[in-house]
Amino acid sequence: MTQFDRNGSCCCCSTAVEPNRRGFTGSLIAWLLGVVALIPGIGSGLAAMLSPLASKSRGGLRVRLTSLDNLPADGTPRKFPVVAEKINAWTTSREPVGAVYLRKTGDHQVEALHVVCPHAGCSVEYKPAEGGRKAQFFCPCHLANFSLSGKRLDAVSPSPRDMDSLEVEIAENGDVWVVFQNFQLGIASKTPMA
Repeated sequence: MTQFDRNGSCCCCSTAVEPNRRGFTGSLIAWLLGVVALIPGIGSGLAAMLSPLASKSRGGLRVRLTSLDNLPADGTPRKFPVVAEKINAWTTSREPVGAVYLRKTGDHQVEALHVVCPHAGCSVEYKPAEGGRKAQFFCPCHLANFSLSGKRLDAVSPSPRDMDSLEVEIAENGDVWVVFQNFQLGIASKTPMA
C-alpha cells in the first residue's frame, strides 16, 4: 500500500501526486467562470431579439411621434426624428434611427413619408411655396423634386420610385404612431431592408 506525506508526495519514491479534488475543483471553477462569462452575451442576445428594432411581426418599429394637435391643420409637413431604445448587456440608451415627415391630410388623417430619398439615400428637404412654385420636397443630391404626397415631379427623375410612405395609426387620444422601417435604395420596388 502506497503512503503519502502531508504534501501529497509518495513516501517510498518521493514522487508528487496531485489529489483528484484539486483537478475537480479547478475544472468546476473554470466551468462556472465560463457560464458567468456567457451571461452578458446571452442577455444582450435575448434583448436584441426582443427589441422593437429586431421585431419583424409588424414589419418595422412602431413608435409614437407626436399628437394630432402638433401638426399644422393646413397640411404643412413637419419632420420628426425616430428614436429607438437600444439595449446591450449593461446599458439602455435612446438613439436616433431615422426621421419621418408627417402632415395632416384631414381632421383625423395623417400621411407619413420617410425622409430618405429612394435614389441614393440622401436626406430629402421640405421647400415651402415660393415665387409661384408649390410647396414640395427636394433631394439636394440629384436635384429631384417630389410633391407633398411623395410623388416624383420630374419626368426624368433619377429616383427609381416615389418617396417611401409609412404606415400611420392614430390612437383615440390623438397620438400619432408610425411603423418605421428602412427600404432598399436605388431599385424601383419598395423593398424593406433585412
